[in-house]
Amino acid sequence: MHSLPTLPTVPVTPDPTRVRPARADSGMPGLVGNTPVLHISEPLTPPGRGFWAKLEGRNPGGIKDRPALHMVERARARGELRPGGRIIESTSGTLGLGLALAGMVYGHPVTLVTDPGLEPSMTRLLTAYGAGVELVPEPHPSGGWQQARRDRVARLLSEHPGAWCPDQYNNPDNTSAYLPLALELASQLGHIDMLVCSVGTGGHSAGVSRVLRQLYPELRLVGVDTIGSTIFGQPARPRLMRGLGSSIYPRNVAYEQFSEVHWVAPGEAVWTCRRLAASHYATGGWSVGAVALVAGWLSRTEPAGTRIAAVFPDGPQRYLETVYDDEYCAAHGLLDAPPADGPETVRRLDQKEVTAWSRCASVVDPLTLRETASEGAGR
Repeated sequence: MHSLPTLPTVPVTPDPTRVRPARADSGMPGLVGNTPVLHISEPLTPPGRGFWAKLEGRNPGGIKDRPALHMVERARARGELRPGGRIIESTSGTLGLGLALAGMVYGHPVTLVTDPGLEPSMTRLLTAYGAGVELVPEPHPSGGWQQARRDRVARLLSEHPGAWCPDQYNNPDNTSAYLPLALELASQLGHIDMLVCSVGTGGHSAGVSRVLRQLYPELRLVGVDTIGSTIFGQPARPRLMRGLGSSIYPRNVAYEQFSEVHWVAPGEAVWTCRRLAASHYATGGWSVGAVALVAGWLSRTEPAGTRIAAVFPDGPQRYLETVYDDEYCAAHGLLDAPPADGPETVRRLDQKEVTAWSRCASVVDPLTLRETASEGAGR
């Protein structure tokens, strides 16, 4: 076995914006944050190479405990969310866990809108935590399940006077919530050359990279999306993977921050999740598999000594019926399909529809691509 690199530490000023509990006798917010990092190497990388994984699955509900508590705290401070007011939001699962926690801490009822893709075990867990769960039966004709959920949220807000929606896709508090995570990474790793993040709402990739780039101006941010997602200019398709990707264009995505983006297919994420579990006893769901696949490739191809940090948003528990279920994976053609040694490279985000692991090093807001195409068609 090779020895791991020694990690220098850097002093970190205490963060005055860290969320405080609403009641002095409540210790629940103290469970969030200060998650560990783990060095990931073989079999995802050659001996002597590797990357550092930030294990956000060690939070009670995952990475989105951080923005859930922060968004609720800031809305209360501004008077947007009154004492006892209902919180209503769309979720594919992880933010729902965070909002259930925030509802307990601050004394708010929580209603979560989701779709049939949510795992039954997750629905049961959210209900056990006291949240109401509403299911939309059909996707929106053009905006998919996410738009259908957002439409239901709008209707529920009109039915519940005084209710508040975090609007995680566009709320800047979703981004600023990740300041503590960025400072934790800086303290734990001392220096970071590359940051690898999955992209869904765009919150943690934007929030963490903006802080770290102030400390490390040459930092490169690598985004990881799923095939069938519109975030980086691909056409919307039905998506099996949850927790990353979108069928809308979240405005929290900081396109200008990305050095490149990778798209990963479900079978490739499953293969990586299972290799992680068998080799490092630390794994997670779709986002973790996709991020680890990309971070492993970067650690193989970047110059020796490049320090790569990858954010693992959650753990494996909610994926026992999907990613880690042989029958489910076989039914969806996800077994025995190891990824290629590296991604296919495309020159433009919209050059072609990607169906397997691919990358693009020219990242722009896809809405500008659409505008450019419309202008060209009008000439």
